[in-house]
Amino acid sequence: MDLDAYVAEHRGEWRRLEMLSRRRKPTAAEADELVLLYQRVATHLSVVRSRTPDPALVAELSRLVLTARATITGAAPVDWRRVPRFLAYDLPLSLYRARRWWYGTTVCFVLAAVAVGMWVNSDPGVAESFGMSAADIERLVEFEFEAYYSEHTAPSFGLMVWTNNAWIAAQCLASGVLLVPVAWFLWQNALNVGLVGGLMVGHGRADVFFGLIAPHGLLELTGIFVAAGVGLRIGWAWVVPGPVLTRGQSLAAAMRQGMHAALGLVGVFAVAGVLEAFVTPSFLPLLVRDAIGVLVWGAFLGYVLVLGRRAERGDLVLDAALPTRP
Repeated sequence: MDLDAYVAEHRGEWRRLEMLSRRRKPTAAEADELVLLYQRVATHLSVVRSRTPDPALVAELSRLVLTARATITGAAPVDWRRVPRFLAYDLPLSLYRARRWWYGTTVCFVLAAVAVGMWVNSDPGVAESFGMSAADIERLVEFEFEAYYSEHTAPSFGLMVWTNNAWIAAQCLASGVLLVPVAWFLWQNALNVGLVGGLMVGHGRADVFFGLIAPHGLLELTGIFVAAGVGLRIGWAWVVPGPVLTRGQSLAAAMRQGMHAALGLVGVFAVAGVLEAFVTPSFLPLLVRDAIGVLVWGAFLGYVLVLGRRAERGDLVLDAALPTRP
């Protein structure tokens, strides 16, 4: 197929579809034309993909088709009445049902970080094997670790922290279906924490390390563990689907709850970012900063465990009321 000739032949229809898709209140005739052109351009997209899949043209036609479909079907109104149910039921239930997975990731992470920290602390040459010179170690211990939390303005630093944590969590959730990448992400972060912690403790700066980590790190790391646990639960859902559901059904159910967890973690990392940007580098006494971090972390755990258990019990009651299969 001559792609240039094909584009020249149908470009007029594509432009007309784009123009009609932008109309907020099309007439009846325009609406009929919009539906007809949507069907034609969807066919054009299929032809281009199968015969000459030019990336730029495929992207353009895909955008046209999606925009036209949104115009035809209309945007679904936001049901704000769902928000209280999401916060009180859907979110804590999704996190609670994955609790054994993120309990496990927490234990594995802590053990790995402690092991690396003890290794670094016992052998001064370990840090050098990771590319750190004696001058690098001295700067990190004496200045850079503490200065990291105050070298940027608080709002921009909080946004940077939130973005970084959200990216790590997104990788854990998205790659959970493959299981192994989640373990790799956790190992990379445990290695970093253990390396820095081992150097700080080994140079008599344990109070600075744990004092600066605690205000935000308890909630932040728990959010990462939760994301990893939810991602692993999604992956395990198709490995062991159970006696009732097919692999596809089990995976779909786990992914739906994973989406609830992903939305909730956006808020969790936002709170952690605020703590890291405004509380950790503040002039409050160290014990006060740590107490704030512990209280926020405890509130999150209480929210998940109390409301999640209550939501799961409600589901069990509903499940028990359903007729069993013959």
